[in-house]
Amino acid sequence: MADPVNTRAAMAERLTDNMERPVQDDRSYRVVRLPNRLEVLLIHDPETDKASAALDVNVGSFNDRDDMPGIAHAVEHLLFMGTEKYPVENAYNQYLTAHSGTSNAFTASTSTNYYFEVAASNTPANTPASSASTLPIEKTDAPLYGALDRFAQFFVAPLFLEDTLDRELRAVDSENKKNLQNDTWRFHQLNKTLSNPNHPFCHFSTGSYKTLHDEPLARGVKIRDEFIDFYRRNYSANRMKLVVLGRERLDELESWVVELFSDVPNRDLPQDRWDGLTPFREEELMTQVFAKPVLDSRMLDLYFPYQDEEEMFESKPGRYISHLIGHEGPGSILAYIKKKGWANSLGSGPLTLCPGSAMLSVSIRLTEEGLKNYQEVVKVFFQYVSMLHESPPQEWIAKEMQVMSEVNFRYRQKLGAAKTCSGLSGMMHKPYPRDQLLSAPNIIKKFDPVAIKEGLSYLRPENCRVTLVSQEYPGGWDMKEKWYGTEYKYDKMPQDFVSMLQDAFKNRHRPAELHLPHKNEFIPTRLEVEKKEVAEPMKTPWLIRHDESVRAWWKKDDRFWVPKGTLQVTLRSLIASVTPRMAVMAHLYRELVQDSLDEYSYDAEIAGLHYGLLSHSLGIDITVSGYNDKMNVLLEKVLLALRDLEIRDERFDIIKERLLRGYRNWELQQPFHQIGTYSRLLRTERGWTNEQFFAELPHITAEDVRAFVGPLLSQMHIELLAHGNFHKEDALRFIDLIESTLKPRRLPPALWPIRRTLVFPPGCNYLYERTLKDPANVNHCIEYLLYIGLNTDRGLRAKLLLFAQMCEEPAFNQLRTKEQLGYVVFSGATINNSSIGYRVLIQSEKDCAYLEKRIDAFLDMMGERLESMTDGQFEKHKISLVNKRLERLKNLTQESDRFWSHCMTQYYDFEQGKQISSGHVIIEAPYTHMRPAEYDAEHITQLTKPDILAFYAHHVSPDSAHRAHLSVHLIARASPASVAATKSPEMQRDETMALITQFLAAQAIPADNVKLTQRFEKVDVVGGDALAMVEALMQYLVEDEKVDGEKAREIVQKGQDMMARVLPAAVGIDVAHAKENGGLGEVVKNEGSEVKEGMNEVIMITDVQEWKAGLGCSPGARPVVDLATFEEGAAKL
Repeated sequence: MADPVNTRAAMAERLTDNMERPVQDDRSYRVVRLPNRLEVLLIHDPETDKASAALDVNVGSFNDRDDMPGIAHAVEHLLFMGTEKYPVENAYNQYLTAHSGTSNAFTASTSTNYYFEVAASNTPANTPASSASTLPIEKTDAPLYGALDRFAQFFVAPLFLEDTLDRELRAVDSENKKNLQNDTWRFHQLNKTLSNPNHPFCHFSTGSYKTLHDEPLARGVKIRDEFIDFYRRNYSANRMKLVVLGRERLDELESWVVELFSDVPNRDLPQDRWDGLTPFREEELMTQVFAKPVLDSRMLDLYFPYQDEEEMFESKPGRYISHLIGHEGPGSILAYIKKKGWANSLGSGPLTLCPGSAMLSVSIRLTEEGLKNYQEVVKVFFQYVSMLHESPPQEWIAKEMQVMSEVNFRYRQKLGAAKTCSGLSGMMHKPYPRDQLLSAPNIIKKFDPVAIKEGLSYLRPENCRVTLVSQEYPGGWDMKEKWYGTEYKYDKMPQDFVSMLQDAFKNRHRPAELHLPHKNEFIPTRLEVEKKEVAEPMKTPWLIRHDESVRAWWKKDDRFWVPKGTLQVTLRSLIASVTPRMAVMAHLYRELVQDSLDEYSYDAEIAGLHYGLLSHSLGIDITVSGYNDKMNVLLEKVLLALRDLEIRDERFDIIKERLLRGYRNWELQQPFHQIGTYSRLLRTERGWTNEQFFAELPHITAEDVRAFVGPLLSQMHIELLAHGNFHKEDALRFIDLIESTLKPRRLPPALWPIRRTLVFPPGCNYLYERTLKDPANVNHCIEYLLYIGLNTDRGLRAKLLLFAQMCEEPAFNQLRTKEQLGYVVFSGATINNSSIGYRVLIQSEKDCAYLEKRIDAFLDMMGERLESMTDGQFEKHKISLVNKRLERLKNLTQESDRFWSHCMTQYYDFEQGKQISSGHVIIEAPYTHMRPAEYDAEHITQLTKPDILAFYAHHVSPDSAHRAHLSVHLIARASPASVAATKSPEMQRDETMALITQFLAAQAIPADNVKLTQRFEKVDVVGGDALAMVEALMQYLVEDEKVDGEKAREIVQKGQDMMARVLPAAVGIDVAHAKENGGLGEVVKNEGSEVKEGMNEVIMITDVQEWKAGLGCSPGARPVVDLATFEEGAAKL
């Protein structure tokens, strides 16, 4: 059937030019509908340095065919792989990278969201030509227009290129495998698998190679045709919502959208609805599920089919109900079961599954005692719900929620361009008035007691499913979930349990400790902001106190004008992390303080006032942020808790046990989350590992922590930043409050911890290996690090940043898209306190030695790419990087974080300008000092192509005798036999052929799958017949691809190594044992990475401490300028 034809002759229909928005939102909005019924929200932001667009299609995993799970997700991947207008598969990403851009997409239940971000201007941000005042410009010169042109074609004429199909299905499969050991994914799928089979909630949404390739092929399905058919049956302009944000005026944005998106076919498809379908039928209710987790955790989850509240956005009854159920203050469910020693946390909320059906869930983290008494915990829940049923909904509670929703919306901080567009495009599917797209999801506008009572009616025992997660209880899990392999038991609730819950629900007798919350005294009432016109915002905080005890920074907000602030405090201590034991005691102390404050601080949290505690190598951090009205009240309470903490043995035991599980679980998380800890350990002068913490914790008692707290607080140095809606007097009062409460002795600067990084010698080639602890994990992980030099070398830093910018897209395209080494592939500059480097990180089923060689090959390729780069391409990269470095601050939090990060590095390198303002006098600083980003931009602008070629040749090239290289290898425990046990011979054969195809693609040889398969038809691949595999590959190259004999032998030699290293771990075929057949065994080396000719010999790191002792250290951090420079009204200047 031919696609419907659209015409662009008609004008877009304007739906609104008005928008309810936050006070400080200076953007302009317009909603239009194109002739093809595609609805568009246009946003003009004159100050943005990033432009963005997002398109949300009202199609998701709930639209998957029952016999092809994951097809919606696969189509999302395939739309990136070329269009009729732009057929090169990575043309879109190349364009974005050249213009400081990024892109991504995700598939949800009922929508698929595509979005990108790109520079707002094609000129450097540090030149006058990049300012908004130069608009309008030719659309062909606007990065946004070029990106929109390429983006629109996803939905006009995608190609679904045949030669990219297998690769992207492998990427989907890799994404699924990445999540197989993730408990969040496992239990979500278990809940879905055990739901109503007639409801699309039951679907497996990610998909795998098996569901998207093997099984359809076995049924005779033409896979590419199936994807195209899904696209045509489900993607339609009238199901799409587009958001575009840029500096361009609304009329210009509208004209671009009409031009580029009017050709999106409108098939006039209705919105899918699932009215009358419930996620759980009667047979799935009043059931209990016992699930065994990967991590050592204990969870109790309650699920209730619930009313669809999408049309009730003005009253949001589910938010009222979950506010009370999830409350943590006095009278709450959590406060009661926490005092019993049964739980640590509780969360609750409604979730719209799809138009027509919803669910409300309650999730409780249990203690060991709570696990034993889980039925009592559920009973307490229904006793509380019974109390809510007995009395009418309270208008004063709803009014508090309404006031806070209005305040939060009014002073909401501006989000970045991509987050704004992606979020709003999804919101546009909701039934909100078009002029309330920003406000309707956030503001409660009315009190509806009838809707609240109706919502409460769903919370009854007979409408409930209970899920209990534990590694210990009850044991004997006799079932396995199909997609993730989760072990579980599933049955109806025992009758005595049901009777207990029904009695709790109907009986008026309940513990007196359960009651409604009290009035919230933290709701802000003073929201005034003293706004003054300023020529330019201050670019640095003032140093308002600087003595032996305190270093205090303050800046009155003069940029965002919101009634908020952030108070950052570091209590610098000598003993917080001197040994692993002290570090663990500091961690326990922090957890105990937070535990003691939970009930009290919850009111502050829901009133928009938050606090946080952090223990680290320098001491203890306190952060208080939010509305400044009652901030001093919360700060005083936190300080008193720190000073007067009463450590109760029963709470200590619970928190110690929780921390032990945390240390144990750390080693079971995904390898790419672990590897950074080891690379940091090997780069810093001093640091501790998770293993050391885990070894110390069992020997620490409550009495040990009590004895530790006194010395910890008795001597310290206080550093503080007060930034926001504060006067100087407010900041000084904060200082007085801290000093008068804690009364510490001063800590002399000579005793302050100094953080240094190790300096790797030129020409070094280090390797550190660790075997991962999770026996079920099949993924290896490598972090390949090149040490470049010191962070203070501005010119070197600029070269690194530009080189990393040039590598970003090619690394992803080569290592992930083409070679399919793994789903997790990252490359970029790494910048820590005093040193800089370049790193590549890959998580893969392929072994680390093979990954090491592929990274070397990529870096060789980058040398060739740099040599052939045109001057125009080089300049585009420079402009793109300068624009990234000079992105404007979006909100108060970003500015606070920037200031504080410079304080914590102890370089105090946060000045943006060349001058400092003191009152009405402009005083020239003693030297030119800019924030690091501006230094970077200045140096980047001056770089030439020969500069980068010389940088590459010295620091990066695998052939360089000078480069300093460290690799960290995390090695999976899974053996070839254990991998093989999970795969059928057919799967092993298919995956081997896929790996050979990927290998050939990496050698720039697009494989003919039919001919390649024929060559291997009689080869015993599963038996590991190495010699036959080599011969078949050689014949294919020479006879089918007509590759020159010498070149073919070179490729086959590389192929031998690839198969020997990759097939055992990835497929379970142990070709290394083919030595006796004259095959691959001869090229296998298991003793670490191979040394490329010209490279220095690999030095294995076996004793970290001994190895560190042989290296030098960087200088410690020192202020880049005399701190007196920042003193207010400094005559010293």
